[in-house]
Amino acid sequence: MIKKFLKRVFRKSAKVKKQGNAQVIPFALHGVACEQISYGAKRVTDGLQAAGYQAYVVGGAVRDLLLHKIPKDFDVATNATPEEIKRVFRRSRIIGRRFRLVHVMFGEELVEVATFRCKIEAEDAQTDEHGRLLRDNEFGDQEQDAARRDFTANALFYDPTTQEIFDYHNGYADTCNNVLRMIGDPLVRYREDPVRMLRAVRLSAKLGMDLDAATAAPITQMKSLLDNVPEARMLDEMLKMLLSGHSVECIQQLRQMGLHQGLLPLLDVIMEQPMGEKFVMLALKNTDERLSQDKSVSPAFLFAALLWHEVRCVWQRLVEQGERPVGAMHIAMEEVLAKQKKKLAIPHRHDAIMKEIWLLQQRFEQRSGQRPYRLLEQPRFRAAFDFLLLRCASDEVDNELGLWWDEFQDASDARREEMLRPDGVGVMVKKRRRKPRKKPGVVSEQAE
Repeated sequence: MIKKFLKRVFRKSAKVKKQGNAQVIPFALHGVACEQISYGAKRVTDGLQAAGYQAYVVGGAVRDLLLHKIPKDFDVATNATPEEIKRVFRRSRIIGRRFRLVHVMFGEELVEVATFRCKIEAEDAQTDEHGRLLRDNEFGDQEQDAARRDFTANALFYDPTTQEIFDYHNGYADTCNNVLRMIGDPLVRYREDPVRMLRAVRLSAKLGMDLDAATAAPITQMKSLLDNVPEARMLDEMLKMLLSGHSVECIQQLRQMGLHQGLLPLLDVIMEQPMGEKFVMLALKNTDERLSQDKSVSPAFLFAALLWHEVRCVWQRLVEQGERPVGAMHIAMEEVLAKQKKKLAIPHRHDAIMKEIWLLQQRFEQRSGQRPYRLLEQPRFRAAFDFLLLRCASDEVDNELGLWWDEFQDASDARREEMLRPDGVGVMVKKRRRKPRKKPGVVSEQAE
């Protein structure tokens, strides 16, 4: 009680100072202690400051600490150039070409260090015909670096030595009031980088912050600019959204703002289908739950789930047209993936895993003979089984199928034989090997 009382007293007596154009918020007001900064980030700021440079923890880490959340990582900004940073830290490397950064290693922790950048003025900016910035990599000072950041909540600089926060755009007040506000004119900033529209949705959903009205207003009318963003960047932002731990909220907000259309072709069609929407939402909810429990999540499994109903729709159409089921599935997979890659550059390494998961779904229906045993030996069985459970939960297939496989994979040999008898699902029958048919005009070696 006494500690809480003293904290209130100090907060009331604490005052915001001015340093140039920055508000300097003291520790007594914001309450973020240097002990909350990671070991590596503290070592980097201490090392750079000892070498005579400015150095601050910046961006999402400061924002998350103010919101009483645990930051995913800690980034540092400095007025030292990449070469100067590398001279200070032995275990470091310069990365990137267009936008050079330095990675500094402390055991398993990696701290990303960036040199202050300046905001390019409109008349000097290199842009495409839609206004998207093509080059934005000029070094600057702290104030310029703050101005080029996207949201006020991400433009805060924390000095672990003095425990002060430097704020040039009222980001501290916005963060405390749970408001996500764009720095500058949203129309211009979205035109410079359309991905900021997706970032606005993701951060507001992830952090539970309200989008400022002026920040949200232009999104609907400017969403077509996303068509001009490189596929690799779209994939990166989409993965951040899906793996944020709040993917359900992100997708719901995308739909509310009309940003989902064209981003993932499946969302245009599937979200209009009751069963398809249920399946996708269950997959996303499952992903969010695994992330909340610090369990691993496979992007390939997630994309397989998101694209499944589109694949299934094409597959059913082909089967009705007379294609064999397995062949139809191969055609459907290629067609859907080709369509999707025009918008999101899903890496080829995910393709193989997605296809295996999809192809194995038909084999779960085969519960007689040696087929169930062979299916259990498949490397992707576990992923495919988890996928089957999602299909059962969304009422796409009978729940009995999932229960059968859940028991079969852990059952004893005797119990497995019982499950394969006629009164179960099928009988284990050893197939006779067919003799090869003789080709006309060809005499076998034995006959000779």
